[in-house]
Amino acid sequence: MPSANHHHLSRLPLVLATAALTMAAAQAAEAPAASVAPPPEVTVIHCAHLLDTVAGKMLGATSVVVEGQRIREVVPGSVTPAGAKVVEMPANDTCLPGLVDSHTHLTSEFSKSSYSDQFRLNPADYAIQSTVYARRTLMAGFTTVRNLGEGDNSSIALRNAINKGEVAGPRIFTAGKFIGTTGGHADGTDGYRWDLQGDPGPKDGIINSPADAWKAVRQHYKDGADLIKIMPSGGVLDESSSSENPQMTLDEIKAVVAAAHDYGFTVAAHAHGAEAIRRAVIGGVDSIEHGTFMDAEDMKLMKQHGTWYVPTIIAGEFVMAKAKEGWYPPQVARKALEVGPKIMATAGRAYKAGVKIAFGTDAGVYPHGENAQEFVYMVQAGIPPLYAIQAATTHAAALLKHEQDFGSLTAGKYADVVAVPGNPLDDISLMKKVDFVMKAGTVYKQDGQPTGAALQSSLGM
Repeated sequence: MPSANHHHLSRLPLVLATAALTMAAAQAAEAPAASVAPPPEVTVIHCAHLLDTVAGKMLGATSVVVEGQRIREVVPGSVTPAGAKVVEMPANDTCLPGLVDSHTHLTSEFSKSSYSDQFRLNPADYAIQSTVYARRTLMAGFTTVRNLGEGDNSSIALRNAINKGEVAGPRIFTAGKFIGTTGGHADGTDGYRWDLQGDPGPKDGIINSPADAWKAVRQHYKDGADLIKIMPSGGVLDESSSSENPQMTLDEIKAVVAAAHDYGFTVAAHAHGAEAIRRAVIGGVDSIEHGTFMDAEDMKLMKQHGTWYVPTIIAGEFVMAKAKEGWYPPQVARKALEVGPKIMATAGRAYKAGVKIAFGTDAGVYPHGENAQEFVYMVQAGIPPLYAIQAATTHAAALLKHEQDFGSLTAGKYADVVAVPGNPLDDISLMKKVDFVMKAGTVYKQDGQPTGAALQSSLGM
């Protein structure tokens, strides 16, 4: 028979639970009400003219209503919602979506001393310089970039700092380290004396088999990269002898692509030579970069596979000019003079053949911030001004698979808005004169001058 003490103990958990609930209710009653976040700030941009990059039409007076980081609505005329902050654009300005450069290298900038700088500068030096290049790129109207490779993954840290608001710069999708083969365009020890060359492997982005390819891609996933950049052909500025020889097998390319797609990566392929382009397209890459010696069969394949082409005409023009000024070692100068004169004509033929083109410049080969010169060269190549602008907006967003986020001034997308003083469809060189920059609802440049947001971000304030 249970004792009285047993009955008392059996009721104890119920008593304690009731007391705990009573205390919690009392504390809740005494606690201050949870703070409610203020609603996002609403800003309206009154544009005298606006380029609709989806419809391909220049519109008249249009109001872009921004709520927080995204566009709430785009309406005809000059409309001001109650309580909205108003940005009145000059009467002659044209508003456009924030521009996208699909091929940059924000962690470096080539100069006469670059070949010796690699033995003097540390990764931290390049990382600090990259914050300057990022800000110049943003001020030029490029609110998003694909960063296609470096040797030390410093662009991953730059991307993270920009995302945190510590540094002013474009939205970055980075490939981290290049992937290529021993002695190829991705091998950073190419041209070194033997005792300095070492034997870089998949962790460094250097592969020599399909198995290496899988490991290299998985390492990129581990490192935090956003996409993959491969080097299936020779390049111009490395110290090897050829810019166009194929440097990856078809099986290696297929392995990279298979691994990349498993991990949600797209694959960009640096390729100058026709055979390298053919292998890359058949191997399933998402884009061909440069494409200097692309032939008619390559173009046909690219159309069949839906492969994007990123010409980088400005890089070819720049290295050709600097080769004549004595910037490069003899073998590099020879390659620059072979490649430089051909890229513009190739871009024009690719456009006429119906190959999909996205805007990209190879920024870092030439000085950062001068990206918009590519528009001028594209038009000189025979590409219409509207198509050139769409290449840097709707097309580039599609290449990045982020059409839902940027590429047009449309409700729901990031409030990435830039403006130029006039109609760029009449004068494409106006793209070099961006006088207003908003990225994700924050104004970084207005009336041609950096705003407090740009200065505070660059100072880490």
